[in-house]
Amino acid sequence: MKSYDWNDLRYFLAVARTGSTISAAKDLGVNQSTVQRRLAALEEAVGRKLVERLPVGYRLTSFGEDLRPHAEAVETAIACLDRKIDSTDMAPSGTVRLTCSEGMAYRFIPRMLDVFHTRYPLVRVDLLISDQFLDLAKGEADIALRAGESKDSALISRKLADTPWALYASRSYVGRHGRVDGAADLTRHAMIVFDGALEQIHASKWLRSLVPNPVVTARCNHVIGMLLSVKSGVGIGPLPLQVGDMEEDLVRVFDPVPESMSRVYLLVHPDLREVPRVRALFDFMVSEIDSFRPLLGHWR
Repeated sequence: MKSYDWNDLRYFLAVARTGSTISAAKDLGVNQSTVQRRLAALEEAVGRKLVERLPVGYRLTSFGEDLRPHAEAVETAIACLDRKIDSTDMAPSGTVRLTCSEGMAYRFIPRMLDVFHTRYPLVRVDLLISDQFLDLAKGEADIALRAGESKDSALISRKLADTPWALYASRSYVGRHGRVDGAADLTRHAMIVFDGALEQIHASKWLRSLVPNPVVTARCNHVIGMLLSVKSGVGIGPLPLQVGDMEEDLVRVFDPVPESMSRVYLLVHPDLREVPRVRALFDFMVSEIDSFRPLLGHWR
């Protein structure tokens, strides 16, 4: 039986997923040379080449492709083991990794965490801000705050709020092009639209239903990018009310409607639900949401 370091599978999977030792190193928080060294050590231990180097990165060999699902199964099993060990902790202390989008982190999260830390000073919250959905089952985060229902039915889910969106423009844009006079009038205006994962949120679909063939002047894959683009005056774009209404140089040009509403959910893996530090943050966010719901969205 061959002997190798189970931890080296992490480096193998990171390279397999990113196709690059540089990107893998960034994801793992190590040096590129560490990724290359550990990958080479794994190849030596199994006695086969797992990757081949190409001019633009790395590609798995046929053996590497065969090995990948087994390595992913080990990754999932280890994450499950870690959650089981963590669940034996008694006191709410240590680190909890909370993932959320940039838009939610813009105003809601800092104020909520400030109150949470006064109540649980021994719990540190690492905030993972990303509009990409991190995989809770693989241990990429402990708790997720997301717009939209989860496709993973195994996760514990709690609805926190309904977030309305509206269309905004800068005052300078309105000064040059005028306000919007109903949905039909949107076709004559320049539009800023979402790209990537945010194309699938309710606000994006709502905007496409209003303007099927927009004149697009900018595309954004983050809410903060959308905010900055709208503030620049290049066009009209969708923003959640808790972001757009707080900007003095922006004006609503189309008020929110039910079709633009995003539902915000708090998610946690059931194996982590009873870990004291995770339970503390999850239960705090659920029980205290009435105090912070205006920061997630409200009608005016």
